[in-house]
Amino acid sequence: MNFFRRSKILFAPVLSLLLFFILNYFAVDQPVSFMLSITLWMALWWMMETVHYAVTALLPFFLFPLLNIMDAKATAGSYMDPVIFLFIGGFIIAFAIEKWGLHRRLALRILLLSGISPTKALFGIMICTYFISMWISNTATAMMMIPAVLSVIGKVEEEYGSESKKIPSALLLGLAYAASIGGTATLVGTPPNMVFAGFYNNHFDGNEPITFAGWFVFAFPVSFVLLIIAFLLLKRIYFPGIKKKVPVESSASLSLKKEYESLGKMSFEEKIVLVCFILAAFLWFFRSDIDIGFFKIFGWSNIFPDKKFIDDSVVAILMAVILFLIPAKRDKGKMLMGWDDVKKLPFGIIILFGGGFALAKGFEVSGLTVWLSAKLHIFRDMPYFILVAGMCAFIVLLSEFASNTATIQLSLPILMALSKAVNIPPLLVMIPATLAASYSFMLPVGTPPNTIVFGTGRLTVKEMIKTGFIMDIIGIILVVLAMVVYKADSEHFMFKAKGGGNNIFIPVAVPYP
Repeated sequence: MNFFRRSKILFAPVLSLLLFFILNYFAVDQPVSFMLSITLWMALWWMMETVHYAVTALLPFFLFPLLNIMDAKATAGSYMDPVIFLFIGGFIIAFAIEKWGLHRRLALRILLLSGISPTKALFGIMICTYFISMWISNTATAMMMIPAVLSVIGKVEEEYGSESKKIPSALLLGLAYAASIGGTATLVGTPPNMVFAGFYNNHFDGNEPITFAGWFVFAFPVSFVLLIIAFLLLKRIYFPGIKKKVPVESSASLSLKKEYESLGKMSFEEKIVLVCFILAAFLWFFRSDIDIGFFKIFGWSNIFPDKKFIDDSVVAILMAVILFLIPAKRDKGKMLMGWDDVKKLPFGIIILFGGGFALAKGFEVSGLTVWLSAKLHIFRDMPYFILVAGMCAFIVLLSEFASNTATIQLSLPILMALSKAVNIPPLLVMIPATLAASYSFMLPVGTPPNTIVFGTGRLTVKEMIKTGFIMDIIGIILVVLAMVVYKADSEHFMFKAKGGGNNIFIPVAVPYP
């Protein structure tokens, strides 16, 4: 191991130890000092990618008991939070979609419907990617779509010749942006959303929990508006001089049509996986009551003696298990899913989730949340929109260099303290932060979709920074506007909450306990 590698490993723990001695000198409580030092250690290792992110996430498991913050049993419980099973179940459904080729059929079908001209192809790719990314991870979505997009790029280049120089950049950036934006629309779309839901439901169990439907009703309109803005921005930057029109029956269109026809009729396996996918979405959306004022839809969980026992993770695992029980016709003697199919589960992300939840629990039990709340009172008189804008800008910048999941894991406990310090409902700062963590459009390392499209060799860093910087700014502005409007209506929804109504907007409006 060379000197640089050794110094990179030692830098964070040495700096953390120094912080502990400084805090001790100023008579800060020992548990708080320990917790702040551990947080700094983990933050530096995550940002510097000193070791694998999952290794960093394991630090609380031995540091908490050794430093008398939390015992091993309590710490271990954080690594098996219910939201982790939501993640596992969602990934198994995604693996089934990929295994039986349903994603390819969907992608080709949408591209055929949208057309092969640059503008239509861009719109088709973005809509298709956006829809898929709502239900499976943005990484898996980008990986699934990249072969089809490269195929479309080749066909568009055949048609447009010298006019096609900027087309590949637009289509690839459109894929990356749509994958990241679509992931924010649902709880299962991207890990930061699930981290947020798990954190909030664990720390504010007296409030209405975050549900699939509740998140969707707020996040979907915001994400869809951002998708349309991203499409218009890419069209304006990359397609201004393209004049040629492609015939409806061009060679590229015919090639795509032949490729789709080669898939044949939808197989039995594809049909069953599609039914399971739709059923999972239905059960997630209608699990809890949905009250939109003039009428109320009662959730199916009401038929059980205690509906609190059932959450979205139960649905995810139920539908995943069903895929292991239905025989496949194409492979005799085998089921739709076998255990070998799920060996590629991202175990590192699962550990990362657990480490983040342990870190958040450590904030609470060590007294760090209370300590931070006292220090953050300086923000009490700051206008809400400035507070949220600054917070979102910082999180977007941080997630450009570090994992968006690690970023939100570190941010949520601090934001919990901030909300208490400035006396506003916690979700009014947690929701925009969660969205902002996925709005890292500027650098190749910002999000996995960015890395995937950059890896094709058809994009330059300059192109990504130029367009991504504008997208970062637009994303921050959109989130701030959405939250300001939402906050303006919060009193209305708080009144409903106090009256006993179960409104999907209640989580944002419930005061800090």
